[in-house]
Amino acid sequence: MQGVSPVWVFYLLWTICSSSHSPSPSTSAISTSVFLILSAAAMANMLDAAAETMMVHKDFQAAFDSCDRGLQSLSGMDTEDSRCAELKAGFCILGIQALAELNRWHGVLSWVLQYYELPERIPAKIMQMCILLYSKVSEPAVMQETARVWLHCSSNSRALGFGTVAELYLLHILVPLRDTEEARELIAGRVGSCAFTEDQRKTALDVVVEKEQQALEPPPNPGCSPNSDISTHSVSMKGAVIRNLKAMLSFLYRKLRATSSGSFSLQRIFLAVVLLYMLFIRMDPALPSSFMWISKLHRLLKQMWCFLLAPPSYALPQSKSF
Repeated sequence: MQGVSPVWVFYLLWTICSSSHSPSPSTSAISTSVFLILSAAAMANMLDAAAETMMVHKDFQAAFDSCDRGLQSLSGMDTEDSRCAELKAGFCILGIQALAELNRWHGVLSWVLQYYELPERIPAKIMQMCILLYSKVSEPAVMQETARVWLHCSSNSRALGFGTVAELYLLHILVPLRDTEEARELIAGRVGSCAFTEDQRKTALDVVVEKEQQALEPPPNPGCSPNSDISTHSVSMKGAVIRNLKAMLSFLYRKLRATSSGSFSLQRIFLAVVLLYMLFIRMDPALPSSFMWISKLHRLLKQMWCFLLAPPSYALPQSKSF
């Protein structure tokens, strides 16, 4: 946002200074307008600086401090003025983002109420941000009373974003808290008629009924789930395959030891079996169940290597367990 032109500021100040010491009512109105213009321009520059501090420099604490100072300065100005109201909402939105980045979300609502005093005075955009923030951190109950008061304020029903606040309140506060009684009253009452169309009210009611049915259903027994049965069956099948392969490899190993060192056909068969096993079974070496098998396979390959490279008179030690 650009600042006020220096020439325009000089002209306004000259108009004030050139007036009489006992200004007329029109002069007082001009002085008030000049003060508001200059103050709004200064506050807008302060808001831009705070946004740059947070977005560019990632200094969230400094950005929050700037927003807090800006809100304190705006508290002495006319809050009914649209420019002041927009600046106040801008400082609050930026301050909420800074508090969330600082992981100080628990103090967001109290900080907002410090400057708006009453829940029904909070703008719709800020109310939406607060509902989404506390829903994100799994604390929807914090916003329940504040959002309820805001929605049942008749003046807020004409505000832009009233329907969005009602939708967020229903889906992110009442439904997660399983407060289906209030949800039904909200949909069928004045708030629902102002916020939703007839189709939207029907859809919202279907969501509430579905949540009620889910609450009445008993929780599933994790020990009897189909996935656990499938995983148990696959583990048992894999264990049987491993035992069969171990028996086959043990048989080939004994036959290979019984043959002479010049016979190379059984050595090729043994290596082929090992390679086929690694290709088709594809055992995951990271599984704990694979550690014992990998250790035994390593010991077997080490003995085979010694047998192939050792002199003819070398006798292999007996395998303890295979």
